[in-house]
Amino acid sequence: MNRLRVRFKRGEEIKFISHLDLIRVWQRAFRRAGVELAYSDGFNPRPRLSLAAPLALGITSSCELMDIYTVQPLSGHALVGMVSSHLPLGLEIEQALSIPMESSTLQSQVRFAEYTVQVAATDVAIVQQCIDKLLATESIHWEHRRDTGVKSYDLRPLIDYLWLISFVADVATLGMKLRCDASGAGRPEQVIRAIGFDNPLSTQRTHLFLQT
Repeated sequence: MNRLRVRFKRGEEIKFISHLDLIRVWQRAFRRAGVELAYSDGFNPRPRLSLAAPLALGITSSCELMDIYTVQPLSGHALVGMVSSHLPLGLEIEQALSIPMESSTLQSQVRFAEYTVQVAATDVAIVQQCIDKLLATESIHWEHRRDTGVKSYDLRPLIDYLWLISFVADVATLGMKLRCDASGAGRPEQVIRAIGFDNPLSTQRTHLFLQT
């Protein structure tokens, strides 16, 4: 068995497909490319394919990570060559590398995610004041509505850092580094609302921080 870590981009064309649908897209691409995925043990075996952290609908990414286990020995270069032509528009492999079989699971290694977010704004000074105010706040009570009910929690510990990247033509581009681990995951749209702005014009995940 062989373990590979794949870094890929998720573009505008597929930013509204769900996490489970994205996994199915990858499984179909590997099958069409002739890449035989290994299966888990147990009564309900599944292809051994896992993404680092689910990406919310409507968000693009230049830094997604996925681990796959293949039956046949494959180099990262060979995998990219076999699979790339079978991917839909909006999905592109950037790199694939072999990693040790005994390494920790990808999901357990993720600690933070970095995003670039654009919002409509009219005054750069107000944007900076809103950022400074949030960073100086020790606690932010937040309620997140789900199908199962309302979950209340403190949003502030999920925000590692927030900064202004640029301000052009009434569009502020913000950078944010948010917690993304077993203790919780920050959501960019919640941070934007917490500092007093409407929903983002666009959001892209730009980096995943792993602890090896």
